[in-house]
Amino acid sequence: MPGENLSRDEARERAALLSVDGYEVSLDLRSAVGDAGGEPRTFRSVTTIRFRCNEPGASSFADLVAPGVTSVSLNGRDLDPGEVFDGSRIALEDLAAENELVVDARCAYSRTGEGLHRFVDPEDGEVYLYTQYEPADARRVFANFEQPDLKAPYRFEVRAPEGWTVWSNGAGELADGVWRFAETKPISTYITCVVAGPYHYVTDSYTRTFEDGTKLEIPLGAMCRKGLAPHFDADDVFLVTKQGLDFFHDHFDYPYPFGKYDQAFVPEYNLGAMENPGLVTFREEYIFRGKVTQASYEARANVILHEMAHMWFGDLVTMEWWDDLWLKESFADFMGTFGCVGATRFKDAWITFANRRKAWAYRADQLPSTHPITADIRDLEDAKLNFDGITYAKGASVLKQLVAYVGQDAFLEGSRRYFKRNAYGNTRLGDLLSVLAETSGRDMTAWAASWLQTAGVNSLTPQVLLDTEGGRIAELAILQEAPESHPELRPHRIAVGLYRRTPEGAVERYARVETDVHEPRTVVAELAGSEAPELVLVNDDDLTYCKVRFDETSLATLRTHLGALADPLARAVCWSALWNMTRDALLPARDFIDLVLRFAGRESDIGVLQMLHAWANSALTHYAAPDWRETGGELLAEGALRELREAEPGSEHQLAWARFFASVASAGPDLKLLTDLLDGTVEIDGLEVDQELRWAFLEPLAARGAADESALAAELARDDTASGKRHQVRCLAARPSAPVKAQAWAQVVESDALSNALVEATISGFQQPSQRELTAPYAQLYFAAIERVWRERSIQIGMDVVRGLFPAYQDRPETLDATDAWLEAHRDAAPALRRLVLEARDDLARALRAQECDAAADR
Repeated sequence: MPGENLSRDEARERAALLSVDGYEVSLDLRSAVGDAGGEPRTFRSVTTIRFRCNEPGASSFADLVAPGVTSVSLNGRDLDPGEVFDGSRIALEDLAAENELVVDARCAYSRTGEGLHRFVDPEDGEVYLYTQYEPADARRVFANFEQPDLKAPYRFEVRAPEGWTVWSNGAGELADGVWRFAETKPISTYITCVVAGPYHYVTDSYTRTFEDGTKLEIPLGAMCRKGLAPHFDADDVFLVTKQGLDFFHDHFDYPYPFGKYDQAFVPEYNLGAMENPGLVTFREEYIFRGKVTQASYEARANVILHEMAHMWFGDLVTMEWWDDLWLKESFADFMGTFGCVGATRFKDAWITFANRRKAWAYRADQLPSTHPITADIRDLEDAKLNFDGITYAKGASVLKQLVAYVGQDAFLEGSRRYFKRNAYGNTRLGDLLSVLAETSGRDMTAWAASWLQTAGVNSLTPQVLLDTEGGRIAELAILQEAPESHPELRPHRIAVGLYRRTPEGAVERYARVETDVHEPRTVVAELAGSEAPELVLVNDDDLTYCKVRFDETSLATLRTHLGALADPLARAVCWSALWNMTRDALLPARDFIDLVLRFAGRESDIGVLQMLHAWANSALTHYAAPDWRETGGELLAEGALRELREAEPGSEHQLAWARFFASVASAGPDLKLLTDLLDGTVEIDGLEVDQELRWAFLEPLAARGAADESALAAELARDDTASGKRHQVRCLAARPSAPVKAQAWAQVVESDALSNALVEATISGFQQPSQRELTAPYAQLYFAAIERVWRERSIQIGMDVVRGLFPAYQDRPETLDATDAWLEAHRDAAPALRRLVLEARDDLARALRAQECDAAADR
């Protein structure tokens, strides 16, 4: 029998054969605490599945990934587990028209964040459990039919250690030592959920009265580990939650269908969050232990609303198979920002979207693994890798373009009809396009073919011809280009903005025209006769998804006056365009760094500023010529320290510059300043060096050999928490020592003892741009190990290792050759593994091209 990697063809065959009436799942989690006696911990899972088969006598299979199965019963007939269970599937022969399957299994607790994850808090020894399944890890907790289009209602019951509380999708009650939960609506396996442990739990409620007088009451809850309770600002979580529920009820015209709404902030979480109906799970890093900027609060609000949008897009109406993952993720990504702007205090969220979210999409869409938004997902390994910048951020960007194309009212009315027609069902692309065609009056087929069914990103460049006097525009055209690998030209609804300096020195827009761009060259007739611009912005207001390019005059204006551009969204679009030019080897890295040094200090939007810091770091690390890196690092550290000292005391800009300074500090005086700030012998007015900032200062000190093991142990004693342990592990692996690197490598590559969070921390510490020589020997070891790691470890850990340990800092042609040699010699390796290596190769090749561009700037 095939193994764990369920294929699309198998899923389609099973869906055509079976329909599921319901699940009853009983879990005994009392084994989560106490002494395991040296044996791997397991828990008992008993599942009853009632299902129908439309071809009596046919065969199929159920899914279960478990160390052992005690018994299997099909329609009252006991089956031999040794014969029917192969470790991932249970063979079901001679099915009746109506069937009952009962499976009693021993399932394993997880340390990788997949399945039922078990976490022991080092601060107080308490144990916390939670589940995470997407795309297909519910089968690690209970026997099921693990595919999104075999929906069913679920009843869960859980036995837990005394004193624990247990939550699931439905409301629960404790009676006779058993937690029993209300039956769910029909949902897919991957969004069922259980959270259990001594969590700190806060409650609230939401009430809404509809126009017909009916009242909807939703119990609200929010939880975290007890150790994080002092930092838990549940009031703000509930505020955004209520604002989101109001917003989506206003726009969706479909009452929230899943009863209660709990939100659990859980430890060692691999994702940002997961949209389990009635019990959304989040990474606990969204609870802030120290001072953060408003960008962090905005990011959390966006994720809360993203997951809430999933209650309709994804949970109520679910894609049939992972090909149409975008039907939930693109919409939720768009709705997260749309809701932030429309319902919360974060009115500038589209600026963050233009600057940060779309950068993810632009990178993903230029990788060799790029794919259409509606992807070709052959199996579950493909699905796992397609939770990417295409499915999320490009999809959301395209939906923003769709709103500009059909109008917001038609878009939202289409959504409302989509929910009502497909409630508790499964859909494909055509189901959405049909309602949008109805509500907009437009033929959506051509639009979908261009935007959803082809890959790649277009570039839009202004071409400005002035009259003979040079004072007015004779003709302004937009040139649309596409890469050879993906030559599709698309219909773009864009705004073209003309900008010039005012007498006071600000760069402001004085003309704006919306137009449709379809062809390689489109003339914008409405702008003929306008006064000559100093800057032409071809995607003003960020309506479409494209790479923005500039004519020579516009680029010269940005080089000298970018900081004077008055509109923050226009600035964000320009910064994004300049970063894309840097990545495309059209702008030397040192020029981008110079722009950051000259203009970032004037950036008012804190999210944009923090993104500029990240980009400047990447420009220095990956795209600057090697012989200029030291100079560039000194310039960045000098500029960061200047801005830190000049920032308003206590401001979030001061905090952002402090973190950036630490990330680029390398010279002795800069490292001494970090040490003095930690010791308290030096203070910067208004800068509070809280625990999180202390760790941010310690990592560069450790990486440069200025903080040893004893200093890190002392800091852990000061912050003996789960968060502190992760920071310490990262700092320990960052130390510039060959034995340290060997130990870190062995802990990640040769052992599976570390949890997912500590694997991530160790890899992060191991890879230091200042330690290229020290980690050079591991390039050869990487290529020798990755196929084994992929085969032996879970897909999540495999992804972390293959991505995280690729020798990206060995940025020379020899590493590119070694990568090509591995790809050539491993043509039959798992497609998902090859994809990860191909992506890393592309990043490396891009870095080498950018370094050549930067070196040429010095000649």
